[in-house]
Amino acid sequence: MSPRKKTSSEEKTNNKAKGVIEGAGEVVEQKIVTTIKDNFMPYAMSVIMSRAIPEIDGFKPSHRKLLYTMYKMGLLNGARTKSANIVGATMKLNPHGDSAIYDTMVRLSRGYEALLHPYVDSKGNFGKFYSRDMAWAASRYTEAKLAPICNELFKDIDKDTVDFVDNYDNTLKEPTLLPATFPSVLVNSNTGIAVGMASNICSFNLREVCETTAALIRDPNHNIKSTMPAPDFAGGCPIVYDEDAIDKVYETGRGSIKLRSKYLYDKKENCIDVLSIPNSTTCEAIIEKIIELVKTGKIKEISDIRDETGLDGLKITIDLKRNTDPDKLMSRLFKLTPLEDSYSCNFNVLIAGVPKVLGVKELLNEWIAFRIECVSRRTYNELQKKTDKLHLLKGLEAILLDIDKAIKIVRETEEEAEVVPNLMIGFGIDEIQAEYVAEIKLRHLNREYILKRTEEISKLEEEIKDLKAILESKSRVKTIIVRELKEVAEKYGQPRKSMLLYLNDEDDSDETEEIDDYPVNLFFTKEGYFKKITPLSWRMGNVHKLKEGDEITEHIEFSNNCDLLFFTNMCRVYKAKAYDFADTKASTMGEYIPAKLAMEDGETVVKMIATKDYKGFLLFAFENGKIAKVPLNAYETKSNRKKLTGAYSDKSPISAIVYAEQEQEFLLTATSGRMLLLHSASVNMKTTRNTQGVAVMKLKKGQRLFSVKPYIEGTFSKPSRYRTRSLPALGAMPSEEDSTEQLSLL
Repeated sequence: MSPRKKTSSEEKTNNKAKGVIEGAGEVVEQKIVTTIKDNFMPYAMSVIMSRAIPEIDGFKPSHRKLLYTMYKMGLLNGARTKSANIVGATMKLNPHGDSAIYDTMVRLSRGYEALLHPYVDSKGNFGKFYSRDMAWAASRYTEAKLAPICNELFKDIDKDTVDFVDNYDNTLKEPTLLPATFPSVLVNSNTGIAVGMASNICSFNLREVCETTAALIRDPNHNIKSTMPAPDFAGGCPIVYDEDAIDKVYETGRGSIKLRSKYLYDKKENCIDVLSIPNSTTCEAIIEKIIELVKTGKIKEISDIRDETGLDGLKITIDLKRNTDPDKLMSRLFKLTPLEDSYSCNFNVLIAGVPKVLGVKELLNEWIAFRIECVSRRTYNELQKKTDKLHLLKGLEAILLDIDKAIKIVRETEEEAEVVPNLMIGFGIDEIQAEYVAEIKLRHLNREYILKRTEEISKLEEEIKDLKAILESKSRVKTIIVRELKEVAEKYGQPRKSMLLYLNDEDDSDETEEIDDYPVNLFFTKEGYFKKITPLSWRMGNVHKLKEGDEITEHIEFSNNCDLLFFTNMCRVYKAKAYDFADTKASTMGEYIPAKLAMEDGETVVKMIATKDYKGFLLFAFENGKIAKVPLNAYETKSNRKKLTGAYSDKSPISAIVYAEQEQEFLLTATSGRMLLLHSASVNMKTTRNTQGVAVMKLKKGQRLFSVKPYIEGTFSKPSRYRTRSLPALGAMPSEEDSTEQLSLL
């Protein structure tokens, strides 16, 4: 790339006269770090600070702008108006377009049913959060207003409780936060995806949150789980209670909570009615997954499934075949479909403009600090207003001594501008008081009016004294917050929707009992492809379709209900069930195991093993000449874990993994050409999986052990030549009698 040439002042003048932009069309070298810093970082910060991450009041900017616009439109106590009107008015604060604004309003509405306490009282079709295909009507057809609970969001917003800033064109003012009287950040769920970070806050029961916050104000060491045992979800989906998972979410702000669908069995119709589903999925996704399981033969007890969601709410009906146990079927569906799913929590909140992931107690403490500031600012604002009013009434009280004198001063003053100064001189009051007195109507210049007004002085003095005491005492402020929390809980509190399920290990039925068991041929290729073929299909066509250069490395005849263990080059073992894979034919490519089992980049399968009872043992042969003997049951787990790390030692590269059900003889071959016959009984069994093993073959520098295979009788004319009494041994070079043709049988 040629460097950019300098332009003379004369050329610049000529270019300017011609309307040519200097530097247009030229390519200039610029470091990628500088480009990202100058162009991408401001965008990333804008998304984090002003769009995707909620603040301590529980709202993202889009929510706050919409709700404040509705508040200013008088929709807190008035009648509903067309949603299109609200969207249009909100664009004065939110320039992101009508579609984005309306989508925001839909998600806050009662009709959408996504929130425990909706902020928008809607009328019309607003869709449903549990349906992917149920679209909401256009904004011109629906109506909305603010829900009653929004009184708590905007309470005292006109008393300087929060800061206001200019909108994007400096024509209006909007609040930076809403002075919510309850911890709305935890009461309703909130999700946002920024640049490089995200936020996903689950919802909690309003009454429990208010009680917990009040208890935390009184006692900073309060155990929040005693008053707020778990989250609460709008759909009413039961929570599978896991104390460790709940503790992790409460302490760190991260983790997952398992949700299970609620269902009823209709004995008369022989069907299951699913009445609530996890918030992380939809009806359509569940139905599609169940249909897939039925088509592949993994579920055979279902005759029909349909979506019967209507005005009464969510309902998925599953028709059963005769003699089907509904509870056992649902137990399997919970494992195989999103009818049981996890809700991932990430309590990422903007605190003073900085994104922080906080636990529940930390988040409540931050809200308490925010609310203390709001109440203090409100108290100070009221104090200022009452002090100003008292000051005016003190001036009014002064003219009470001689009303006639006040009238005389006004009448005898020739110029209007001199009225206020003359009143100040005549009664010894300041300009503000004199201005107030001068503005009193003629009809109010009587003793009764003035006495009634001045009677407020003593009351105002008491109120001012009390307000000053509140400002000087943090405990008084906290008492006010606790009282407001109790009022909110009593007025808007609802019973918990999500019940807690306490399950024991024995509650999870073993799904293998329900799986059809039949003979299968299991094939595995060098490139990592797997095929499961029935004997009939194998007899009809036994010519494999393979990638170019690929070959079959494993062929095992077993049954459909066996466990498959895939050992990889990264000392891991991945476990699967044979029935997890669909029956296929030899003419197909098969399933790619690294992708199917979500292996890491560069991870390849070294050995596939099939078993049911985990009997027998494994020999791990390493390039350094050592062999480790590990029982297969060392890889058996009761919790059905899908991946085990430390499957074998990583001290030396693996050269072979061999499985044997009983003790037998194996042939070891080194790169030097030497061979050794080793009986597995001569190697002691190790209980630890990652054992380094024992040395069995002596190797010179640069040599390595590269092959271990079961010995086939008759391969060698004199097998004793390759046997040894002590280990480690060098082995022997092949004799002339043991020809290459014989060795090729290996």
